Amino acid sequence: GRLFQVHKFRSMVADAEERYVEMIEHTPDGRIIYNHADDPRVTRSGPLLRPSSLDELPQFFDILKGDMSLVGTRPEMPWMLEIYEDWQFKRLTVPQGITGCWQVNGRADKIMQEHTEEDLFYIKNYSLLLDLQILWRTLGVVAKRRGAY
Repeated sequence: GRLFQVHKFRSMVADAEERYVEMIEHTPDGRIIYNHADDPRVTRSGPLLRPSSLDELPQFFDILKGDMSLVGTRPEMPWMLEIYEDWQFKRLTVPQGITGCWQVNGRADKIMQEHTEEDLFYIKNYSLLLDLQILWRTLGVVAKRRGAY
C-alpha cells in the first residue's frame, strides 16, 4: 500500500485537518475517539453528504486511476499515522478501499484501534466472498446511514 490524496466532495471546513484536536476524546483506557455526530467542522452540505456517503463518490475516479480498490482497508488521516503504533502500519500493506470491514461494522461508532483490528482481520482473511459480503453489507449501512457523521 501507499499513501495518496483521497478525493471527496467537501463536507468539512477547509481547515478541518488542522482542527482535529478539537474533536479527539479518549476512552478511560486511553484509546482515541475522533468522530462525533456534532462535529463543528462539518459544512452546511455535510449533513446531507456524509451520512449518505455521497461525499465519497469522487473516490471512484481513484479506483479507475488504480490508487484505490472498491473494498480494502480505509485510507487514514495523515495526523493519525503520526500516532500509530508499529502494529497498526500493517493495515497500509494492501490497497485502501472505498469500503471495508470497519465501514460495515460500526463506521464512526468505534474507537480507532478497533478499526485497525478490523482492517487487519480483512487482510488476514481476504477472499472474493468476503469482498462480496462487505459490498452487500455496505449497501445496507449506507441506506440506514448508520455511524456516518
